[in-house]
Amino acid sequence: MLKPLCRVWPTDKRIAGIHSIPVTEDGLIVMAWDKYEQTLTTVGGRIEGDENLDAALDRETVEEAGLLLEDNRVPVASWHWETTDSYTVFVLAKVKQYVDMPGGFETTGRVMMNIETALQMINKLEGEGLRTELLRIVEQELQQVQDINNKGTT
Repeated sequence: MLKPLCRVWPTDKRIAGIHSIPVTEDGLIVMAWDKYEQTLTTVGGRIEGDENLDAALDRETVEEAGLLLEDNRVPVASWHWETTDSYTVFVLAKVKQYVDMPGGFETTGRVMMNIETALQMINKLEGEGLRTELLRIVEQELQQVQDINNKGTT
């Protein structure tokens, strides 16, 4: 089950996977095209060996989308895996830089779009589910950030 995190990292179980929803300077989100699943997916994967969360996310983000992320990563949701009693955590992070994407991984590249387009595409490809639920949480989080920014400029 997907659980909103409200910017707080879970501490009750091990985090075994880390995914991001990168956000570009102009407010678009970045997803990746998974060539095996034939769908759009979040950028990320399993934590390997003795990697910490940031190192795992940095590695996965370069491998799957050719991106470097800003250091501020905001936890927005988690998925509990009953079989391993662990979490995959989804974070929002701003894109810092575009880099060459290495070959040989499950994704073919990054896809940038607004939330509405992402929701429509995923709904058409696979119907309602984890990814559409996650994008709705992301949409709410991004709206809160925009509201805070707007209050600061008025």
